[in-house]
Amino acid sequence: MAKKQFQAESKRLLDLMIHSIYTNKEIFLREIISNASDAIDKRYFKNLSEGGNGLNREDYSIHIAADKEKRTLTISDNGIGMTEEELENNLGIIANSGSLKFKSENDVKEDIDIIGQFGVGFYSAFMVSKDIVVRTKADGSDKAYEWESQGADGYTIKEIEKADVGTEIVLTLLDDTDEENYSEFLEEYRLRELIRRYSDYIRYAIRMEVEKRTPVEATEEEKAKEDYTPQYDTYYEEETINSMVPIWKKNKSDVTDEEYNNFYKEKYYDYADPAKVVVSHVEGVVSYDALLFFPSQVPFNYYSKEYQKGLQLYSSGVLIMDKCEDLLPDYFGFVRGLVDSQDLSLNISREMLQQNRQVIAIAQRIEKKISSELMDMQRKDRDKYEAFYKNFGLQLKFGMYEKYGMNADKLKDLVMFYSSSEKKLVTFSEYVGRMKTDQKYIYYACGDSVEKIARMPQIEMLLDQGYEVLFCTEDVDEFALKSLMKYDDKEFRSVAEDDLGIEQSEEAKKASEAKTEENKDLMAALKDVLKDKVVDVKLSARLKNHPVCFSTEGISLEMEKVLNAQPMGGDVKADKILEINGDHPVFEALKRAFEAKDDAKLKKYADLLYDQALLIEGMPIEDPMAFSKNICELMV
Repeated sequence: MAKKQFQAESKRLLDLMIHSIYTNKEIFLREIISNASDAIDKRYFKNLSEGGNGLNREDYSIHIAADKEKRTLTISDNGIGMTEEELENNLGIIANSGSLKFKSENDVKEDIDIIGQFGVGFYSAFMVSKDIVVRTKADGSDKAYEWESQGADGYTIKEIEKADVGTEIVLTLLDDTDEENYSEFLEEYRLRELIRRYSDYIRYAIRMEVEKRTPVEATEEEKAKEDYTPQYDTYYEEETINSMVPIWKKNKSDVTDEEYNNFYKEKYYDYADPAKVVVSHVEGVVSYDALLFFPSQVPFNYYSKEYQKGLQLYSSGVLIMDKCEDLLPDYFGFVRGLVDSQDLSLNISREMLQQNRQVIAIAQRIEKKISSELMDMQRKDRDKYEAFYKNFGLQLKFGMYEKYGMNADKLKDLVMFYSSSEKKLVTFSEYVGRMKTDQKYIYYACGDSVEKIARMPQIEMLLDQGYEVLFCTEDVDEFALKSLMKYDDKEFRSVAEDDLGIEQSEEAKKASEAKTEENKDLMAALKDVLKDKVVDVKLSARLKNHPVCFSTEGISLEMEKVLNAQPMGGDVKADKILEINGDHPVFEALKRAFEAKDDAKLKKYADLLYDQALLIEGMPIEDPMAFSKNICELMV
């Protein structure tokens, strides 16, 4: 029997495929099982068209058998089989897809999944095999044939006896090396793992002989012995390994909450039920099914570089990518789940997408769906939403800030901040709905905690006049608000900014102007003492009980702290304005020192007030020794 040669182009492609196209050797089993599923679909479609052959869909199956002694792995199916000519065309010419031809020549119904497109998946088996034998008998034919090849050197075809229609592929695995353990593909646990990982939702049963154990009966006398150890008999039984029908293909009404929860915990290794399950079936330019889960607990590595976002991507029930990052924006990276679509353009290895046009279209719809479901949770189950927000709200705020605020408008209704008046988390919409008629801005204050912010001198006047203040306790908070800039045409304004937009009565305004004018020389003297530490010193309109505070122009003190804490933060300085309470006893002490021309005491007072303002802001004092010395000298 003469050996036939692959075409020259096919030889090069085979070598390229074995060494380059497939990056993961375990993919070979997925490809062969997918081809077997295609073969069954073809036979099922053919016999439906011709009036049936007495076989129901349940009568079709794929079988896996491992022989460790012979180092062979056999994959067989009762699909359509191949004639001699089809063997020659499909296996003799690499990248000639019989499945693609079948789809193009037949009006294939929607419930027939022809997975193969490129005709190269079969050859991935050469990554793990030194010899491949294909025995096949075509539906409607009396003859059977055997194709055999050891790789690029060529192949042989001969006629054989085979009773049943279908195809049997026998792989003789390569010998193990120091770098590669090919024997693992003969182990039951490894085959189970690969089938469940890549082919769990192939619509036909994938069956395999699996090892079972049954206890050997023992007498009461034997059980009573100190060294008694239970004995077991081992036997083998055929078992269906795959699930066949994906849970996401079922109607939601046919699946219980417990089934969804168990699927989530098993697939995504979580011990807790998800906070929310989202099932989506979309038909249109790009059709897909999606099953999404919002975790109820934060993954241990979520806020670390090790965490990898992404949804599992399936094509007709076959796993293509375990983490398709393009399906989720970073700010929704907490979502787990999967997408299954027949409309994907895959490359010839099916390991990655050939183009991402379809994925972009799906991702846009997924993003809108997630936003819609979160808003629905916020409106209908506030307690559950607040529990979710406690876990993942920080990521939403980062999403508002990143990419120069490009996504801030999308996320503005999902974020929440603690309210000074409501004593709980509120949305921007809720805040704006309660704003006073004369209120120009949405006020916010930044600090390490709610408790510390509540004691800030800058918010005294606002709270006394009944204005609501949002508390920002995370480093990213102010950056997120600055990225959004406005909500419902209301600008965000820090309580530490110089201008709070609050109109004074005409009487109060005149009194303030008069006091400012009266003490302008004192303010100038204090500014001269503090030099470039501040851009101005002024009498405060916001302080009531505290003697001093900072306000700023441009970036805030909180931003200064955050930016300077970054590895490449540099030396960022906010433009500080020292505000002094003109009604506080300290101010009278300042006036006395100024009027007595006691420059030394005035400098001590100025330095102490500046350091006090720093302490209030939670910032380090520049010279602790001088601060301590000034206090001691003024006490005696």
